[in-house]
Amino acid sequence: MRTLFVGIGVIALLVGLVWTLQGADVIMGSVMSGSSFWLAIGIVLLVVGLGLLVTGARSPGVKKAA
Repeated sequence: MRTLFVGIGVIALLVGLVWTLQGADVIMGSVMSGSSFWLAIGIVLLVVGLGLLVTGARSPGVKKAA
């Protein structure tokens, strides 16, 4: 579960970063460019991704029987 949270968290962070930059009109050439809607969605996704990443990193790993 730890690896799943970290993996999804990293993907969410990357997608959220792209959407935030497109919404802020830093990355141009898309319908999403300059739209405050995508800026807000990107920021929310960044926060969710960070939360998943921290949760996955702090959760204990699976203990294997010796």
